[in-house]
Amino acid sequence: MKNPTIFTIFILLVSSFCSAQNTYIYSKPKKLEDGWKTNDLQSQNIDSTLIIKLFNQLQIKENKIHSVLLVKNDQIIIEEYFGENSVNNQHDLRSATKSITSILMGIAVDKGFVKNVNDPISKYLNSLVPTKNLDERKKEITIEHLLTMSTGLDCNDWDKKSKGQEDKIYKKNDWLQYFLNLPMINKPGTVSNYCTIGQILATEIISQTSGITIDKFAEKYLFNPLGINNVNWGHTSKKEIIPSGKRLYMTSRDMAKIGQLILNKGKWNGKQVVSEKWIEKSTTPKTKITGIDYGYLWWNIPFKANGKIFASKTATGNGGQYIMVLPELDMVAIFTGGAYNSQEDKLPFVIMKDIFLQTFTSGK
Repeated sequence: MKNPTIFTIFILLVSSFCSAQNTYIYSKPKKLEDGWKTNDLQSQNIDSTLIIKLFNQLQIKENKIHSVLLVKNDQIIIEEYFGENSVNNQHDLRSATKSITSILMGIAVDKGFVKNVNDPISKYLNSLVPTKNLDERKKEITIEHLLTMSTGLDCNDWDKKSKGQEDKIYKKNDWLQYFLNLPMINKPGTVSNYCTIGQILATEIISQTSGITIDKFAEKYLFNPLGINNVNWGHTSKKEIIPSGKRLYMTSRDMAKIGQLILNKGKWNGKQVVSEKWIEKSTTPKTKITGIDYGYLWWNIPFKANGKIFASKTATGNGGQYIMVLPELDMVAIFTGGAYNSQEDKLPFVIMKDIFLQTFTSGK
């Protein structure tokens, strides 16, 4: 993390580690009837000093983190909520929903609803076809291009000049038709730009091929097998939103189940929910966005700790919503927060690098 703003935030957070009175007392996460095992932090045979100091500061220093969970060896060992947040609160996942869409697409492929992600999207979209900016290259756009954000269409959420920037599309009546009508600026598969509407179109393909809305599809094939029932779909837009355009709202524990599913190569409690082949394929880097490795709607973000690089499979959402999976350490970390459109939403990356990884890799 090279952003000086984040370092400033972190320095302010930890500067009083030694001087502040300790108000935080660790307690073992509660065992609930939700399929999770829990264990005490001290069972890990680690020096927990940094972790205790971190949560002490998060309690007494103003910050925008809502929750922190850490899963190690299939057990929740850290679970903390701040402010009015609690174990049953749903969090707006924002773009972390994209990574869950990737899992749902894998299930659609496993079930045979989608034959191949290398198929052109036109094969699955019924009557939804481009009507403007007609270009032969649009016929080459595949589902994989949607998942890797490399359709070639003028869609870049991080460029306000882009015709397909998400805030512009949200003002349109028909998001998907407007997306398909965007001009082509690159050959499909050559350049990746962060594009939310492409993910929404991928979600629509799942719905059209399965014959049910995405919420029902997710409930039947993903959430029920994982024992997830405290979930909702919504959006901040005041317009009426098509089901495929809505975002997920989930609890921190259920977000952790998604991370554990990735860590366990598609299995939950011994049951294969999505194929191991898909997990491997979807979380392996396929392209780069702003220089960071990207798979099928999953980021591959490296962390350096104690002189070693640890690769993570990470879902990210505006405001500080993160599912971080570190296979080498058998670890899943969950963060939720309210730092919307702020650099403060990157603080969890610093916590992961300088607190959790320093603690769990020391001496290894």
